[in-house]
Amino acid sequence: MELTIGSTTRPYAGLSYAEAFARIGKAGYTDVAIFANQVGDAKVIPIGTETTPGEVAAVKKAVADAGVNPSMLLGRANLDKGLDGAVADYKKLLDNAAALGTRWILELGTGKEEFYEIYPKVMRQAAEHAASLGVGISLKPHGGISLTARELVDLCGVVDHPSFLISYDPGNIIYYTKGEVRPESEVGEVASLTSTAIIKDCVIHGDGRPDVNVTAGDGLVEFDTVLSGLIKGGFNGPLYVECVGSSAPDDVDRDLAFTLGYVNGILTSL
Repeated sequence: MELTIGSTTRPYAGLSYAEAFARIGKAGYTDVAIFANQVGDAKVIPIGTETTPGEVAAVKKAVADAGVNPSMLLGRANLDKGLDGAVADYKKLLDNAAALGTRWILELGTGKEEFYEIYPKVMRQAAEHAASLGVGISLKPHGGISLTARELVDLCGVVDHPSFLISYDPGNIIYYTKGEVRPESEVGEVASLTSTAIIKDCVIHGDGRPDVNVTAGDGLVEFDTVLSGLIKGGFNGPLYVECVGSSAPDDVDRDLAFTLGYVNGILTSL
């Protein structure tokens, strides 16, 4: 089976977003998910709530120059602003994402219990605005309110909007549960609600510390089982590679190219 496979800019976090886009394109990827990259002395996501039209245009030119599609953008709700403030803020993010040509916002949920009640209310209103722009919100497992398949499915039920679905991340399931929950055993629960998925592996070191800075296939995730389960449940992409084992840019180039071949190999066999 053939699915769109993109890469996040996370493996090149120490580089500018323009160089990250260029390297991702050269590695053979058609799509990019924009995370935080180096700008001056800080790592920032180049598209956010306060991004100006000129800044959006600069990012749009950089992805065009690299020959990649900016189809996903990392976002997060500013829940400390309260319901109305958080919704207004998120709508600005969605407007800027749509102006860039982004199809998906990768949402991280919240780990603060004081925001558990407000979060689905914010996402419901955000999803309504997203739908008007042709953008989807895709929530990944990230601990807290979105720990495992059960929490993800429950949240989708509460938000109850087709523009708010799941970004399944098997590495994060292992990472945040320290291996107590395995993605292979729960993927069937989320497949029909999954709009995007993350290619991320995870190892657990001898001291019990989980680590996702590993190239897919070198950790605990059984990607053939996970991808097969997603596809059988109706998932049709896209997929985004989030992490690799290397950190030096030239080594990341190699790991990303390898991962693209590795994932395509699995998909071909399904």
